[in-house]
Amino acid sequence: MIKRSKLFGTKTRVTFSIPADEPSGVVSVVGTFNDWQPGTHEMQVRKNGTRTVSVPLEPGDYQFRYLATGGVWFDDPEGNELRL
Repeated sequence: MIKRSKLFGTKTRVTFSIPADEPSGVVSVVGTFNDWQPGTHEMQVRKNGTRTVSVPLEPGDYQFRYLATGGVWFDDPEGNELRL
């Protein structure tokens, strides 16, 4: 799930959310906004049973995917592109 929240100025906070237990291990959101660098936006387990990370982004078009431990790539059910 992807949630957008307007911030002051031109930025938007984009919160990426996945279930806490699938897949196992560490999961990062990687994409054009962080030069596809794993670990830059690592997801954290929350009490509500999810893993999330929030990224402040300027208006633009972005592509992203999730990368889990062991080199497991997977897509968000809502798609792999953001337009802000």
